[in-house]
Amino acid sequence: MGGPSGSPGAEPESTAHVITQSHPPLWRSPDAELRDYRAAFAVAGAAMALLGPDGAVLAANGALGDLLGTSPEGMRSVGAAALLGLGGDPHAHAAFHEVLTGRRPRLRCTRRLSRPDGGAVRAEITLSRTEALPLLLTVQDVGERDGLREELRHLRMHDPVTRLPNRALFFERLAAACEQAPGRGDAGRGHPGTGRIGLCYLDLDGFKAVNDTLGHRVGDELLAAVAGRLLACAEPGGHLVARLGGDEFAVLLRESTGTGQATGLAAGVLEALQEPFDVAGHRLAVSASIGVVEREAAGTSATLLMQTADTTLYWAKADGKARWTLFDPERNEHRMTRQALSRTLRQAVERGEFVLDYQPLVALDSGELRGVEALVRWEHPHFGRLAPNRFIGLAEEDGSIVQLGRWVLAESCRQARAWQQAFPDAPLVVSVNVAVRQVWDSDLVADVAAILRETGLPPRLLQLELTESAVMGSAGRPLQALHALHEMGVRIAIDDFGTGYSNLAYMSRLPVSALKLDGSFVQGFRSAEHPNPADETIVEALVDLAHRLGLTVTAECVENAEQAERLRRIGCDTGQGWHYSRPVGADVISGLLA
Repeated sequence: MGGPSGSPGAEPESTAHVITQSHPPLWRSPDAELRDYRAAFAVAGAAMALLGPDGAVLAANGALGDLLGTSPEGMRSVGAAALLGLGGDPHAHAAFHEVLTGRRPRLRCTRRLSRPDGGAVRAEITLSRTEALPLLLTVQDVGERDGLREELRHLRMHDPVTRLPNRALFFERLAAACEQAPGRGDAGRGHPGTGRIGLCYLDLDGFKAVNDTLGHRVGDELLAAVAGRLLACAEPGGHLVARLGGDEFAVLLRESTGTGQATGLAAGVLEALQEPFDVAGHRLAVSASIGVVEREAAGTSATLLMQTADTTLYWAKADGKARWTLFDPERNEHRMTRQALSRTLRQAVERGEFVLDYQPLVALDSGELRGVEALVRWEHPHFGRLAPNRFIGLAEEDGSIVQLGRWVLAESCRQARAWQQAFPDAPLVVSVNVAVRQVWDSDLVADVAAILRETGLPPRLLQLELTESAVMGSAGRPLQALHALHEMGVRIAIDDFGTGYSNLAYMSRLPVSALKLDGSFVQGFRSAEHPNPADETIVEALVDLAHRLGLTVTAECVENAEQAERLRRIGCDTGQGWHYSRPVGADVISGLLA
């Protein structure tokens, strides 16, 4: 029993009829699907065609006709392979037939298609298999897309200020030039390739001042003007000019003919930049520092070449700017060695790789051994024994001179105490060099006091040598340290005297005990036949004034008996140099004392 229509629990009338009307049939014939398929692509905006199993065009839509400039009906007389120009591409043609025969489901490729009117279109072609239907061919015009992509790439790979290739494009071209086969010809120029590559890496001198004083707009205009002159220098040779960023530019010489071509181009750039620039109402003068690298392309890389060029550019700036500098393997080897030494200096002190040699200080009147100067050597595990001039400067730069200087001082005092105990009748003064950073960056007074206490060496047997430039004008902490050391009983000597201020009046107010005349003064004493009266007069005056101030005088770099005799007559107290002895080990000094 049912309720009235629409009441709860009532079933709607003709339920089966409603369901039948709301769903399509569950099965349709292939012919019906094919008709729907053709109807769809006939009105579609995409260019399409249906192909038979043999590759013939069964039907094409209007969009494909418009794209190829041919009526859809006219395409039926032409095979799809010929229509799409696949005959000239064996690989694409073979893939096309593999889709036709069912060995692969799809083909996609990009081709340039010719039109009857003589035009052409760049198109992406897709051929797909479907079940129970002909093959579906779609053709899409990608010319506009590729053009936009190329335009975007150009913007991305070029500097907006100078319009030159930027760093990204430059490295792309540089990498390609490095990877080319040695001797490969350049078809564009029609001559055999050289297999060589050149690079000029330049940086404008003083450009930051232009930006800071006149503003970035003027700076950008100046960069654009510089780029124009660089192009004028490079274009005759077909070289690539790029702006790498800031005020850095590079010129790439592909198929370089040799070092002369690269350095000649660098010289031409310097000359071109000499003429002032008229920019935004300002007359501006700039110069450039240029690092030049030229080598075989084989065996190098873009990264290595740029690192080398960067090093060479640094040399050009260090050598005085406004010049070009050619990469020098020997100079680079020295730089690499310097870097290697700098990295391992601190660890070398901890590993005990340093040793001391001692050079005698001899009384000029009696020939007696009065003292020794301690000279540090580095027994490097890779580079062998290194003299102080190879590493002391590095130690001063990175601060490890404090640690190294403390070790030298302690070892020297320990050895001097051993000599004092072994030869009590021949007290020997040990002279130790002290760097300026030891005075500023450490408590030198506390270090000396602790070392003397630990070793038991009397302070009078220790002499500390400081350079003249380090002592002159001393104030504050350095001057306080000198006075404290003097009061402790330690002798203070001025090393390389005569090369700096030479202010003896100021020297009288310092707690100094001795002067060591720089070896350049002694050079004029080398030959008795050709004496240098000026050198002798200067040394005689310095010695006389020093003695009047109560200072002793040591002459450095004494190389022969004639020099020693003349220095003795003048009044020098002691001499040091190869005439007496080269720096030797502690055991040799012990033999001399015995």
